[in-house]
Formats: sequence, structure tokens, C-alpha cells
Amino acid sequence: VQLQASGGGLVQAGGSLRLSCAASGRTFSSVDMGWFRQAPGKEREFVAAITWDGDVKYYPDSVKGRFTIARDNAKNTVYLQMNSLKPEDTAVYYCAGRGPYGNIRSSTSYRYWGQGTQVTVSS
Repeated sequence: VQLQASGGGLVQAGGSLRLSCAASGRTFSSVDMGWFRQAPGKEREFVAAITWDGDVKYYPDSVKGRFTIARDNAKNTVYLQMNSLKPEDTAVYYCAGRGPYGNIRSSTSYRYWGQGTQVTVSS
């Protein structure tokens, strides 16, 4: 699975952005997908994940109620809708496809990674 993230940009605090991640490959619909982010000088952080069928979604407390992950298997695309953005949400955002094992919230469980898209939230 190859992944291409897009949709990042500069937005004011309180604003919204929607990230997209387009996947190539016939196995996308059977792969759990996640979003992670990494700010300068910080470790990569889990943001959201969704099971292969879209039935179960996971979020950390830091984004719960503000971010929503979704997928369209017919379009081989996963989305991250980000609302009520805060300056601390500023980071490079990566989409990733999970391997067959491991914790869905852990970056080490993911086998496929996109190139990242920059999100900058100004105060």
C-alpha cells in the first residue's frame, strides 16, 4: 500500500482543516488506518485510527471531540476532519497503514507510511 497525504496548511486557532490520504493497492480495504503527528523536537504522536471496515475508531484524549477519522474504501481514501484547532496541534501529520499485529495506537504497529503534510495553527 502506498499512501499520499494532503490537505495541510495554515489556519487560525479555532479553525478547521480536513486531511486526506489516498492509497494505492488492492489491499487498502483490509487495512486498519491511522493518523499520527510529529512536532519539532517531539516524538511521533498517535492522533486517530480506524479499523478496516470503519466500524471502530480510536482517539487520544488530546483530540477527542475535535477530530474525526473516516474512510471511504470505494475511493481508497482515509480522512481526518480537524475542528477547533489549537496552536498545539501544529505538526507534520502522517497517515499510516497498520500491519497485522500490535496495538492500533502505537506507531510501531504500522507498516505503511505516507510522506506527511504540514499543519500550522496560528494563535
